[in-house]
Formats: sequence, structure tokens, C-alpha cells
Amino acid sequence: MITGGAGFIGSHIAQECIFAGHEVLAIDDLSSGKIENLPEGVLFHKIDISDSESLHSIFGEYKPNYVLHQAAQISVSRSVREPEYDAKINIVGLINTLKASVEQKVRSFVFASSGGVLYGDVYSPADENTPAMPVSPYGISKLTGENYLKFFSREFGLRTIALRYANVYGPRQDPHGEAGVVAIFLKKMLANQAPVINGDGKYIRDYIFVKDVARANFRAMSGDGTGFNAYNVGTGIGTDVNDLEKGLREKLLQVMENKGEKLEIPAVLYGPHRAGDLRSSLLDYSGIKRELGWEPAVSLEKGLLSTVEWFAGNRFGLKQRLEAGDRKWS
Repeated sequence: MITGGAGFIGSHIAQECIFAGHEVLAIDDLSSGKIENLPEGVLFHKIDISDSESLHSIFGEYKPNYVLHQAAQISVSRSVREPEYDAKINIVGLINTLKASVEQKVRSFVFASSGGVLYGDVYSPADENTPAMPVSPYGISKLTGENYLKFFSREFGLRTIALRYANVYGPRQDPHGEAGVVAIFLKKMLANQAPVINGDGKYIRDYIFVKDVARANFRAMSGDGTGFNAYNVGTGIGTDVNDLEKGLREKLLQVMENKGEKLEIPAVLYGPHRAGDLRSSLLDYSGIKRELGWEPAVSLEKGLLSTVEWFAGNRFGLKQRLEAGDRKWS
């Protein structure tokens, strides 16, 4: 069972599991996920994880062996404006899912956590022993979630794994609202609009391709061991936003030229620095490599090209969505 299974990351995990021969059930409230993201063969039910009764009912009906918990409120800014809503989804929703997993004797429970919001500013790759210093309700809810995983492992024997993601990017990422910078830039560029960089753009981030994240989830799900474990899922390689924008621009122009189309992308604009933005965030993935045999397989160069090709190929659908403003995709 994949919660948030119709979302950006969840749908790629579903694909990984289908390829491996598993039966997959995706549940999602479709507040941001989209049915068309789901690969063929995935069962789907529309469920809100904060609805305990419906969640327990679906667990009882399907009795999953593994749960990959991707459902979340992911907007840092919304968590600041509405901390109670953030807690409802990211804490209460998680507890509901953990309780249902215990009742159905789930073998492994994998939780989507976050390295960037836990570790704060780090200029060399942070390992899992780096002190957690969340500064937003979103980060606090992720750290609280990990503590609940520890509790359910200790109290009920549930095998739990927290995967602390770096900056995930790739095909199917939603460029609306608060999304990854790669999707936001491509949204602007495909509309012949100037991408906007906040501050001076010298913000270092660790970008990890979504298919590598899906593989990490699969490894964590099917690995051995007991109790609670937390692993970083990143590359340890930093890229600043200026270089990212330049690389995306070059790749997109080339891809569109190969399609016989020409884009006129205005020069990048620089806006004010966003309060609270980290200067540097990098993750050391040696723990998951050592214990689960996972390491990133897709370079940033190849991952960005794959992402650009997907966005370019979906340009007309993207245009229709852009015309709808900031409404959620249906």
C-alpha cells in the first residue's frame, strides 16, 4: 500500500513495485495527486488519511504486507500559516496509518521524511547523526513523525524506516504551488516567461532524481532488520540555483529545437531573498549504501535531461493547466 500513491513520488514508487511483481494499492485524497500518474495495474482508492474509519476499513479489506507512507502536507509556507492543518495530515494522519499497520501486522512501514528540514544549514554532507534542528511546523511534524515511528517499533514491534529525502525532482512533478525548483523553472520557461530566482541564487542544494528515490523506498521496504532506522536519500553533491537554471535553460532550448520548436525564454529575474532559506543543504548517503546497498544511479545531467524531455513532451497539457491558474490539477 502506498499512501499518496497518485502523487509525484508515490506514483514512481508504485511503478517500481509493479515492475518487481508486487500487487500495489494506492490511496490518495487527490488534493494534489492525479489519477493519470498511476501506472497500469495499480489499484486505487480515494481516501483521506486523516479519516481514521475509512483508513482502517481499507487496511482491513486489503491487509497489506508493506506500507510506503508518502501522503503529506508538503508546503512549508502553509505549515507556517496553518500549523494545525499541517499537524492534522502529517502527525494525526501518520498515527492513523501506523495504528492500522499494527492491526494488520504489516511487515515494513516506510516513511517519507526530509533531510533538508531536519538538519538546517550544512556545508558538507550531513549524516544521520547530525542534530535535528527543524525551524518550521513542517519540519517539526517530520521529526515528530520519526519519533512516532520509534514508538510504534518499540511498543508494537513494527519494522519502521524513515527516508530523509534531499531535493527530489523528475517527471510528473507538479509545478503549481510550492513545488521543487526544477518544475517551477520549467513551468515558466515553457510558457516563455522569465524564471525567478530568490536572492542571489547562491543556494546550494542536493538534487536527487525521483526514480532513485523510488528505488530507495523499495530497498527499505524489502530489507531485513527490525526496529526503527533512518537513512538519508541524496547524492552528497551540491548545485547552486544559478547553475541549475542555466543547465535547465540550455537543455530545454535544445530539446525544443530538436522538436522543431523555438522558445524565447527571457533572461532570469532575481527577486528578494526568502526569509528562512537555507544557504546549503547536503546529505551523506553512506548509511543506506552500507546497510541496504542503495546509492544514486542517475547523475544530475541525465536526470535533468529526462525531466526536461518529459515536461517538453507534456507541454500542451501543461499549457492548459497554466491557463487554469493555480487551481489543483484534476
